[in-house]
Amino acid sequence: MILAKDISFQYDANHQFDIPDIKLDEGEELLILGKSGSGKTTVLNILGGLLKPQSGTVEIGNTSIYDLKGAALDKYRGANIGVIFQKPHILSPLTVEENLQLAQYFSEKREKHLIEKMLNDLGIAHKKNSKISSLSEGEAQRVSIARALVNNPKVILADEPTASLDDENAAMVIHMLKEQASRMKSALIVVTHDQRVKEHISNYILMGGVS
Repeated sequence: MILAKDISFQYDANHQFDIPDIKLDEGEELLILGKSGSGKTTVLNILGGLLKPQSGTVEIGNTSIYDLKGAALDKYRGANIGVIFQKPHILSPLTVEENLQLAQYFSEKREKHLIEKMLNDLGIAHKKNSKISSLSEGEAQRVSIARALVNNPKVILADEPTASLDDENAAMVIHMLKEQASRMKSALIVVTHDQRVKEHISNYILMGGVS
């Protein structure tokens, strides 16, 4: 489902990230643990097609994503990769439903039933006509998750999804991600410094610092 091999990335001649090979099949889970500056978010951005590595390949299904250019890469990413950023990338002036419709627009999908199902699954269907600015922090986080998952992506990437949450809500969010990934048969990768997540995802790798 996703294969990252021989990846190298450096910001300058003196700072190179050590990035291990990654291989996950559909429905499998991986936790990437590391402290600040260890390269966790860099790995997420490379796996998500947002940051091209100096060398190596990232394949999702049978597609080598960095062989795609410009709009083709954007379209492929929108349809096949769901990224849940640490800070919600949702548009406050729009309603909940409009944010999800926008995600489908950019991937050229027009499947309203997927929007309805995702909102129901995440317990926010009653908020679909609400503006983002009127939501609680927890509700906004669920919208962010729904926006990332509404196109039934092959790969789900979550950046620090539990960082600001207490134990109960952290467990709930990870359970939610695992449940949705299982339902969609998607590969799930969580990057975090939060050691609590090891209680829920036993398959993990540790990131070191830059060298």
